Amino acid sequence: MNLSKLHNRSMFTKCEIDYFANLGEMLGFDVFIEDSKFDKSMGRSRPMDLSWWKWDAGIYDESFLYLALHLEREFIWNKDVETIEKLFSDTEEGLVPHNVIGIQYIESVDRIDYLNGLILQKNAVQQSNCLMVYRSYDADFDLERVCAYSFTPKGLREVRRAICNQDEFGYWYMVFEEEYAPFQNNKEIADLI
Repeated sequence: MNLSKLHNRSMFTKCEIDYFANLGEMLGFDVFIEDSKFDKSMGRSRPMDLSWWKWDAGIYDESFLYLALHLEREFIWNKDVETIEKLFSDTEEGLVPHNVIGIQYIESVDRIDYLNGLILQKNAVQQSNCLMVYRSYDADFDLERVCAYSFTPKGLREVRRAICNQDEFGYWYMVFEEEYAPFQNNKEIADLI
């Protein structure tokens, strides 16, 4: 995404949202940033960072067929539960997303089991496909860890882990954990992960 140490976290948010906005448009969805949907438990609408809507004039000329994607992006780690509540809010039937993506910073990887438990509980009702991407700082290795969890309505489907670090020029890069050269060269470090 061509981000360096000079860019702040807001630039990560912008680049990730722009990526998914462009992807949605290429796939033929109507894409909205800062869209909203009604949350019954709060009695008001709540913003969605990004949404993809499917529209077909041959079926419904004046309304969308369904909400294809609801994406939330959060870089404040203590808003992790709030982010999940936004993705899995109690809403009107036509506003239940087929797919949800949550990208968020978390305090540590120790928090993931708790957050995934919330997702499993809430998705048992909502029945969406879900991708949760957690990013946290690892002080032991001075790098960021990225853990991605894919859920179906039936439960956890796949887990992938990556390392996010800066190269010698200060640009961010990401690589799957199993391909990260410093961990491959040192078996003891690889066993710690």
